[in-house]
Amino acid sequence: MSMDVVFSPEQELFRSTVRSFCEREITREYVRTCDREKQAPVELYQKLGAQGWLGINVPEEYGGGGGGAVEVAILLEELGRAFLDLSFWVFRAVTWGGIMIGEFGTEAHKQELLPKVASGELSICFALTEPEAGSDAASITLTATEDGDDYILKGQKVFTSGFKVSDLVVVATRTSSEGKKHHGITNFVVDTKSPGLEWQPIETLGHWPLGTATLYFDEVRVPKSNMLGTLHDGWKDLGVSLRYERLCLSAARTGAAKAAMHDSLAYAQERRQFDRPIAQFQAVSHRLADMQVLIEISEMLVYRYAARLDRDAATLRDAAILKLYACEAYKEVADLGLQILGGYGYTMEYDLQRHYRESRLGVIGAGTSDIQRNIIARTLGIKG
Repeated sequence: MSMDVVFSPEQELFRSTVRSFCEREITREYVRTCDREKQAPVELYQKLGAQGWLGINVPEEYGGGGGGAVEVAILLEELGRAFLDLSFWVFRAVTWGGIMIGEFGTEAHKQELLPKVASGELSICFALTEPEAGSDAASITLTATEDGDDYILKGQKVFTSGFKVSDLVVVATRTSSEGKKHHGITNFVVDTKSPGLEWQPIETLGHWPLGTATLYFDEVRVPKSNMLGTLHDGWKDLGVSLRYERLCLSAARTGAAKAAMHDSLAYAQERRQFDRPIAQFQAVSHRLADMQVLIEISEMLVYRYAARLDRDAATLRDAAILKLYACEAYKEVADLGLQILGGYGYTMEYDLQRHYRESRLGVIGAGTSDIQRNIIARTLGIKG
């Protein structure tokens, strides 16, 4: 199967339009301010809604653009190059809105929520991880107990990123403890202002503008009508959304890696030592060459996977390979770039320190690199 993805003229125009928007609206100083002040880029998010891009993969009948995975990847890569946390905010709209609600919500959900997600009126995030359920995600214990026309949610979630800016949170719950642990998981869309739902921010190494949080559900009452998908069968639905998540995060991080590469190359060409630009030293030029290789392979994998998603041909192995490579590539690019900048790279004056901090999450969050390798090995017939 060919690994080349040829963009249509419309897709090329879309990329150019998004890039022009980013160059016009997202300044380096603005991103630094959001990072330093832990400030969410709310006005930028609203501008993206006004452009119609938050609903890029939402069907047109629900106020969206009706685009496919390739268009989503283009959008998130370009935004990731300009401002990674903004791209991650958009990823939540297209994954937990466009895919989760779009695929598994009721007709009422789609009519009520999707137009508001697409416009930016409603922001959405996802809560899966628990203190005792990380890589073993199916071991969640937050319970949802039937009570009349409602379910009562009780338990705790951790590392719920973007919660502080969200109006809705998709929550994976335990509705049955019978049978295998993958059975008995049910997903609900929950109002973040629900009585009994409390949260605390978690101090982290990076991704400060949107942050992450611990959630406490103290008998939070959720209407039965807020259930997404089928009772007890939510793990399968999550698999669909999480495979889409792999695309979104990988595209965004590929864009961020390009930004790190751009800054590293510019610095190496300007910085002079021993009467010449340091880019002319083989040690530095080889690092830059390695960075370019990492980025180009990452980009190829992103669009190969996006094209396969659009053809409904993407496999679990495809998703794991993409997630593993793109996250490790961004981490390596940021590390090499910081080394090129030397002492200046270690200061807060340059952006490589932010790439270095934020790239570290990729090989941990949303499925560690070790878990991706386990998945790939299983597809090769290796049982662990």
